[in-house]
Amino acid sequence: MEEHRKETRLSLVKSTPFSQLRPETWGALEVMCRVKSYRANQTVVHAQERSYFIGCVLSGVLRMEKTLADGRAQIVGLLVQGDFFGRVFDGTAEFSIEAATDTEICAFPRAEFEALLTQSPDLEPAVLLNAANELDRAREWLIILSNQKIVGRIAGFLLLMCSRFRGIDHILQPGPEGVEVKIPISRGDLAHLLGTRPESISRSLHSLSDRGVIDILEPDRILIRDMKALALAADEDEIEAIAILQELLKNHRTEP
Repeated sequence: MEEHRKETRLSLVKSTPFSQLRPETWGALEVMCRVKSYRANQTVVHAQERSYFIGCVLSGVLRMEKTLADGRAQIVGLLVQGDFFGRVFDGTAEFSIEAATDTEICAFPRAEFEALLTQSPDLEPAVLLNAANELDRAREWLIILSNQKIVGRIAGFLLLMCSRFRGIDHILQPGPEGVEVKIPISRGDLAHLLGTRPESISRSLHSLSDRGVIDILEPDRILIRDMKALALAADEDEIEAIAILQELLKNHRTEP
């Protein structure tokens, strides 16, 4: 039962840089996968710790956190279903990784993963592409944080949810009135991520709501009504935002 569950869950992350692996490489990964569960706020990897595994998120959300010189904690990114983390052939982690929600990961023992990497020529390009994607995501966060207005950061975050998290059904739900976004982290975590306070997050969301750009269905459920206006609020390319919406609608599968 556990092996079947593991293979089923791991198959969910094949739409990642690792999707082009040969069947035998996937088989080796599935054999070495150890499913681990964490409750919200548990630490998965400590900063400056040499982790004994390479991880892949199966469900839930992890946050990458850096402790600043003044003691403040700054969230520098999120990891969701399909994201790999951990450094191969290298030492300690630069950031702590904690569970933002109840989370399940697949842990690949580091030594076994590194051995497979040296034996499987298809695995190395996947690891490199995953690292490149991590850099792209870091740049996206920097662009969002560079916006001087908190409302612009919120708008940028919602756009990023629509682009990066569109393959995760429980986070995005396109519909006739717009795209419903389920914010997968707490309001406090979102404030830390965007470099502000929870009260500023609330004010900014209500500002977008007053303009008709979004509807606040629940504190963690937002309906984006006007993707073009959201892009303008984020100082992003409105054409790209419309393309994101079109892609969401194209890929949306209506329930029978």
